[in-house]
Amino acid sequence: MKKLFSVLIFSLLFSMTIQAQEQFSLYFETNKYDLKKSESARLSEWLTKNATSKILAINGYTDEDGSVGLNDTLAQHRVSHVFSLIKNKVKIRSDFKTRSFGKLHKQSPVKAENRKVVIYYLEEKDLAKENEILGIKEEPKPVVKPAGPIVYPSKVMVRKPDGKEEEIVLNVEFMKKVGEAKAGEKLRIDNLNFYENSYVFMPDSRPKLYELLETMKLHPRLKIKLHGHVCCMKADRKNLSTERAKAIMMFLNGQGIEKTRLSFEGFGVSQPMYPIPEKTPEEREANRRVEVLVVEN
Repeated sequence: MKKLFSVLIFSLLFSMTIQAQEQFSLYFETNKYDLKKSESARLSEWLTKNATSKILAINGYTDEDGSVGLNDTLAQHRVSHVFSLIKNKVKIRSDFKTRSFGKLHKQSPVKAENRKVVIYYLEEKDLAKENEILGIKEEPKPVVKPAGPIVYPSKVMVRKPDGKEEEIVLNVEFMKKVGEAKAGEKLRIDNLNFYENSYVFMPDSRPKLYELLETMKLHPRLKIKLHGHVCCMKADRKNLSTERAKAIMMFLNGQGIEKTRLSFEGFGVSQPMYPIPEKTPEEREANRRVEVLVVEN
């Protein structure tokens, strides 16, 4: 055999200790790359016994008969054939690679012993030492310093439409609830009001908008979905519930919060907290609401 074909993980495979890795050989007939029945049976038996093992490499060999090119191709076909038989039946390292090593194998005087594929593998008991056996030095994990407690601002300075600055007092308790909420939790936004039959914010709603904004800034992994609801009518003909939820999303996005972290949906009057028509102003206010659904945090 003039050439050796190998499916390897690392070029250092042959420097691994003999005791660390196991080997299993399959033999082929002259100029054949598919296994005869007896070898197929041996491979099936090996697979049954090694379902929890992990393959490190597969090397293919031929005898010395034939040209360099033909032998190299034949060795490749033998490895590919064996690989197709074991794929998805036993673990194989994800960094499995294909290499040709030329005249790097020692020929046996018995030709039949040279026509083979050798599987190098680790048994389950040795998997915990896999990197050590392969000579892979693990990089030390960086020490992650615990983050300090998140400090929510109690007020912010914002510029009004007329250009003047305004101090807005924020509800830290509400911000903390949103910031610490888990995925799937839903929180109602109180005191977020719109002009009648519109999706324009009333001035007294500005604190709630900035509370959401500051919370999103402090929690970069937080993703939310805004749910809009309306009251006092049999149907949301103007689609106000959707437009109001969208208006909040547009505000947050305009202040630098990525669109991928925001979504919205209007539910009209389909999810009232109190039956419609409402009996009291408090019931109408409860039904006319916007909620924050925490999608990810």
